Amino acid sequence: MKSLLRTTLPLSALALALSGAAHAQETPSVSVATDPSFVPFEMMDEDSGEMVGFDIDIINEVADRAGFEVDLTTMDFSGIIPAVQTGNQEIAIAGITITEERAEIVDFSDPYYDSGLQIIVRADSDVEDIDDLEGMTIATKTGSTSYDYLEDKFGDDADITPYPGTSDMYMALLGRNVDAVFYDAPNVAYFSQTRGEDRTKVVGPLYEGQQYGIVFNKGSEWVEPTNEALAEMREDGTYDEIYEKWFGEAPSDD
Repeated sequence: MKSLLRTTLPLSALALALSGAAHAQETPSVSVATDPSFVPFEMMDEDSGEMVGFDIDIINEVADRAGFEVDLTTMDFSGIIPAVQTGNQEIAIAGITITEERAEIVDFSDPYYDSGLQIIVRADSDVEDIDDLEGMTIATKTGSTSYDYLEDKFGDDADITPYPGTSDMYMALLGRNVDAVFYDAPNVAYFSQTRGEDRTKVVGPLYEGQQYGIVFNKGSEWVEPTNEALAEMREDGTYDEIYEKWFGEAPSDD
C-alpha cells in the first residue's frame, strides 16, 4: 500500500502540472492588423525582421494585461478598416484616427494618442500654411483622414495625390514630384528629423486635432479589457515609459 501511495502522489503532481500547462496554452490568439510603414508607430526592424514601434509596444502590453496573444498581420492602411469590418481581422492598431464615420462600422478603444495633421515641404519652399497649398500638388496617404481633409479643403483647387505608403509620398517630395506632403503630425515630424533632415521642414500649425484608437469588430469582447488595460498602463506609468521610448519625452498633460 505504501508503495502504491508513493507512486500515486507523483502522478497526481504530474497531472496537476499538465493541467496547468494546458490551461496556460488556452490563452486565445487574436488576429491584429497593422500598417508596416507608419514610423515610429509601426515599422519593420531590418536586423530582427520583426515589427517594432510605439503601437507594437502598446498592443503587446495590452494583450498581456487583457489576456490574449497577438497574431500580427501587416497590410496597406487603406485595407485595415475593411479587414476588421468584415471579420478577416479581429483588432487593428495603426495610428487610426477615431471618426464618427469609422465608428459606424467598427468599434474603437478609448483614445490612446493625441495627434493632428501637418504640412512638410522641401527646405527651400515658400509654403507657410495650408492656404498656400492651393493650386499645388499635395501628397498624402490613401484612405487617411488627411486625404479627406484635403478633399474638403481644396476640391479641384489642388492636385491631391494619394500614396499607399508613407515612404512613397516622402520620396515624391524629395524628388520634386509633389510640392508638399500633408499627413499625421508624428509621422511628418519623424521623417523631417531623420531621412528628411536638412532637406525638409515642417510648416504651419497642427490641423484638425485627432485621437488614435485601437479598432475592433463591432461588439468585440476585447474592447472592455483593452480599455481597462490602457487605463492601468497610464496609472502605473507604463504608458509614459513606452511613449518616452519612441518620442524622446513623456507625453504632455495639457
